[in-house]
Amino acid sequence: MERFVINDGTHETAIPGLHLVRASQVSEPIYSVYEPSLCVVAQGSKVVILGEESYKYDSASYLTASVHLPITGQVIKATPEKPYLCVNLQLDMNQVFEVIQSMNQEIPKHSSGRGLVINPKSESLLEAVIRLIKLLETPQDIPVLAASIHHEIIYRVLQNDQNGTLKHFALVGSQYQRIAKVVELLNHEYRKPLKVEELAKEARMSSSSLYHYFKEATGMSPIQYQKQIRLQEARRLLLTENLEAAEAAFQVGYESPSHFSREYRRKFGLSPKRDLKRILEFF
Repeated sequence: MERFVINDGTHETAIPGLHLVRASQVSEPIYSVYEPSLCVVAQGSKVVILGEESYKYDSASYLTASVHLPITGQVIKATPEKPYLCVNLQLDMNQVFEVIQSMNQEIPKHSSGRGLVINPKSESLLEAVIRLIKLLETPQDIPVLAASIHHEIIYRVLQNDQNGTLKHFALVGSQYQRIAKVVELLNHEYRKPLKVEELAKEARMSSSSLYHYFKEATGMSPIQYQKQIRLQEARRLLLTENLEAAEAAFQVGYESPSHFSREYRRKFGLSPKRDLKRILEFF
């Protein structure tokens, strides 16, 4: 990895869906939305907060995200001599489903359903990930070999999916696959007023079942999820579009600027104006 990522940051590669991440120091908390993906740490460690839960992973473990999740991430072990290095590989749930169909393996009937899981790293998974990265040395091989190695990596992850979490999110018609569709809807339409009855209809569930499975999957209620997405997008707008706080609030769906400011402070620890000033001074 160090041959391909000299500078800090997230680096897109010539392999579709593969990103390499480097950080030479402990980071500030970073607010983002995880897509369905696999994160394998080569060096250093990171903490991810989802709702009220904390997940730590390092070179002995890996993280899988089975659904879009608003998280707070922080690199907690990194130095210029030994930077944090991580492989991020996006997961196509249609491809995951295809691999499941080819496996002669029983799927657990019950799963915790949490969309974020930490598992111990296996030698077979690590070996496949290394072979994928090594393809960057021979770009002419990528169109021929990358897809098959990606397929193998999914297979190795599914083999280690003891609770069947990733399987449940990929299975067409499962409760968690329906929740994944609701999550996708909220990510695209977070500005609109949330109506649980309409979300339940979309998921073909009762309102109580939707609430139960949604919280199982994301660690938060639909309303809390929408709030996280709105606040993260508002923060992005403040940083990149040079908007006033009130305008950013309206753009993400808040009707009251004062209500927005209170929730922003609760989420990020500072008012929008002071938070923006601190970030600009830091960078």
